[in-house]
Amino acid sequence: MEYEIRSDTGRKRTVNEDDAAVFVHPEKRTILAVIADGMGGHKGGDYASATAVRMIGEQFMSADKEVVTEQDWIDLLYDAVVDINQFLYTTAQKDDTYKGMGTTLDLALILDNHCVVFHVGDSRIYQVTGKAIRQITKDHSFVNVLLDSGEITEQEAEVHPQRNWIMKAVGSEKSIVPDRYTFPLLSHSYLLLCTDGLSNKIEKEKMLDIILNEDSLANKADEFIDLANQRGGEDNITVILLAIPEIEVSPV
Repeated sequence: MEYEIRSDTGRKRTVNEDDAAVFVHPEKRTILAVIADGMGGHKGGDYASATAVRMIGEQFMSADKEVVTEQDWIDLLYDAVVDINQFLYTTAQKDDTYKGMGTTLDLALILDNHCVVFHVGDSRIYQVTGKAIRQITKDHSFVNVLLDSGEITEQEAEVHPQRNWIMKAVGSEKSIVPDRYTFPLLSHSYLLLCTDGLSNKIEKEKMLDIILNEDSLANKADEFIDLANQRGGEDNITVILLAIPEIEVSPV
């Protein structure tokens, strides 16, 4: 499977508090994409995101012969998110340097012909199939609460002054329950994972245009970063773009 990762500090920040990685398990024919956007504390944001990505990767890559079924993978990753949350929360309680830190966290686990997602925060995962794009995850944000209650419209949400206020982050509370989504993968489709530094600057329709153009996957990933910076680049910008190849259909 072809994939590209890009992360940029942006035009206004001096530190990149985003982190991202793709892990390929050598024995399990399984791929895990991870993206995180850290926040809080004197040096807590970049520590939180980097720690989350590292710990998830370690848990995934160390999966042994007992991890066989989809439920085994779900249990492993759920437990990993809970462990990361506990570690970051405890660290922040013990050291004022990290007080108030947390991170968004999105995981996309690719298992043969479908994908399992875990989600905390306002980073996003999109699926592109044919000529359509859909957002898989739902932001844990103040603005999304207003949107769900009907107090504001989608257009108002896009420009709301509190659109970056998130309601849930890994490490910010003593316990965490991540959202989980499962959906089928289609041949020659795409998965896009991004932090809000990208999704706040590039609308879905433009994302689709970039993904469907004739450029290489590497050039598409570069274009996402370049465009977000051209439109202001006030935040860190990170994207993972995965091209799903021909999917084998399991026999009935």
